[in-house]
Amino acid sequence: MSESVTGYIDHIIFRNEDNGYTVLVLKGTEGDDEELTCVGTFPVISQGATIEASGKFINHHIYGKQFQITSFIEKMPEDAMAMERYLGSGAIKGIGAALAARIVRRFGADTLRIVEEEPERLAEIKGISEKKAREIAAQMEEKADMRKAMMFLQKYGISLNLGAKIYQKYGDSVYSVLQENPYRLADDISGVGFKIADEIAGRIGIHTDSDYRIKSGMMYTLLQATGEGHVYLPREELFRRASELLGVDASYMEKHLMDLSMERKVIQKEEGEKILVYPSRFYYLELNTARMLRELNVHCPEDEDFVQRRIAQIEKETGTTLDEMQKKAVTEAAGHGLFILTGGPGTGKTTTINAIIRFFEGEGSELRLAAPTGRAAKRMTEATGYEAQTIHRLLELNGMPEEEKQGQAVHFERNAENPLEADVIIIDEMSMVDIQLMHSLLLAVTAGTRLILVGDENQLPSVGPGNVLRDIIRSGEFPVVELKKIFRQASESDIVVNAHKINRGEQVTLSNKSSDFFFLKRQDADIIIRVVIALIQEKLPRYVEAKPFDIQVLTPMRKGLLGVERLNQILQRYLNPPDPSKKEKEYGQGLFREGDKVMQIRNNYQLEWEIRGRYGIPVDKGVGVFNGDTGILKSINEFSETAEVEFEDGRCAEYSFKQLEELELAYAVTIHKSQGSEYPAVVIPLLSGPRMLLNRNLLYTAVTRARRCVTIVGSEETFREMIKNEKQQRRYSSLDIRLKEEL
Repeated sequence: MSESVTGYIDHIIFRNEDNGYTVLVLKGTEGDDEELTCVGTFPVISQGATIEASGKFINHHIYGKQFQITSFIEKMPEDAMAMERYLGSGAIKGIGAALAARIVRRFGADTLRIVEEEPERLAEIKGISEKKAREIAAQMEEKADMRKAMMFLQKYGISLNLGAKIYQKYGDSVYSVLQENPYRLADDISGVGFKIADEIAGRIGIHTDSDYRIKSGMMYTLLQATGEGHVYLPREELFRRASELLGVDASYMEKHLMDLSMERKVIQKEEGEKILVYPSRFYYLELNTARMLRELNVHCPEDEDFVQRRIAQIEKETGTTLDEMQKKAVTEAAGHGLFILTGGPGTGKTTTINAIIRFFEGEGSELRLAAPTGRAAKRMTEATGYEAQTIHRLLELNGMPEEEKQGQAVHFERNAENPLEADVIIIDEMSMVDIQLMHSLLLAVTAGTRLILVGDENQLPSVGPGNVLRDIIRSGEFPVVELKKIFRQASESDIVVNAHKINRGEQVTLSNKSSDFFFLKRQDADIIIRVVIALIQEKLPRYVEAKPFDIQVLTPMRKGLLGVERLNQILQRYLNPPDPSKKEKEYGQGLFREGDKVMQIRNNYQLEWEIRGRYGIPVDKGVGVFNGDTGILKSINEFSETAEVEFEDGRCAEYSFKQLEELELAYAVTIHKSQGSEYPAVVIPLLSGPRMLLNRNLLYTAVTRARRCVTIVGSEETFREMIKNEKQQRRYSSLDIRLKEEL
């Protein structure tokens, strides 16, 4: 039950300007001078202000009794003493304690009326000019307007934090925006999606079949689809999904779709019998990506004999022998502006990349190597001996303005005006690159630079929208070399052999005589979890010479008995148990503990990080932490309400408690999230689940994440069904269509 207190803000102990989180001391709550510590989120707050706050009393285990404020109204000072306190608090710029005392001495109980109605009379006070008097009046008016707007917004259940963002955006027009079209909030303000706007609209009394609501709901449906990896939706599917969301018959949609097309928010394209509906931005991303790929696709004729002599020389220098397809890859890379190398594990992609690097180095070319994630870039560096970066660092990410909406362009320093200075750019793990990142990369590559794309098209597609590598290969418009032969050394690994069998749909022999591929048959979820814990804590660390934290549990699902959410709670208990020396922070349904293995679950282009050398001195810094980055939660600071995470590549980032929603435990991760990563050992619990998730593609990706050992624990029947099940979730992308149109 909510309680309320009234008093004046004596002083502010702590304030985080980024999110408005404040710790303050309230006095006069009981008509005396007893102090009360209050915590809450305040868009604007100043010492000296009198507030009436609602919330509840809590007992903090370190700081004792506190009042947690959920909403408040700022009350204007009611007597001369309160007025002097308010004016002297610094709430009004240019008035300090001494000047406030002089004003109140001059006007007494009439001070508030004078300041609000006859501010020019302030010039009667020594030290206040007419100009200053006008400035003071303007500030008072602005604060009164904001107070009024915040009270109006709170009436519709809008939180203080969100209320401040809304007022900042619209100012005094906030009333008309909310009364006419609250769905504008979803377009204009970061953090407000369709659902919040719809809730506000419902409170205001806007009809379920209003034009604004249907158009906003359709746009929301399309943008939700991009979150699932789609670039467009077929019109019928868009209508079906939007109809379910809005509770409105699909027959209402046609007219509104035409309106959205006229407003250029969506693009409709006929494709055979179907009409495809794209959010405009994603249509143009694919179209421009196709155009830029075409421009890079130039033939650069090289003397065939010269290339063959150079290949022979590279073989001699490195003591390796390239097979015909690998030699063809070097030749194609030498002769084209754009080249794609693909193949599964053990087919010699790394050897081929190294030969291509040596070829271009011999030509005196400047090379740049990159991969989508820090982990993949680190692997590329180790495999080639040549420094590789993440694509974001290669393009020199420079954050993203706060007000930018999700899905808007990220700002890279390297772009069409400031392209990359390189003769050859090699990108590995291309299956993880989505259409937005591909577009940004191509903007920074000038014609004449060779671009070499390397990846395995049988891996899962990118988490973000599009299916770039597969679409480029399937367009048939570019030189592609697919490596299929498994090399002798790799053929001794059952991980490699079985991965290829899974990919071809062939059944795998489960004999447990293998040294790196084990299957432990169990039929009960709780027994499977017990086996998984024993493997991580006791058996595997010695076997693969790795720490328990380096061994990764991969599962197809988020929910369910063997889903990520349940597994993480159980594994946390065993791998990082509670300890009096470890601080904890409850968040959502679970808690974070110092020492936890955590993962970033969305791109944050603003978050600052630094890499520290000896004695904790920063040696490098930058911005941007990305979906899939994993690390260890090093510390939790209850006073500043922050937590620090050290990521695998040494970057340290500080999160406010509010930002902890961007992290989750990572003892177990979904197979999707493991893309581009490689672990000493993986453990895959398998029992049952939705057929759409239990498919060949997913199993292949999981198995190929392991370097030294794969252990599957669970149902043999489910394992065999996954190999048979070719059906993966259909991904709506059309870069291949745009490429054929362009070429």
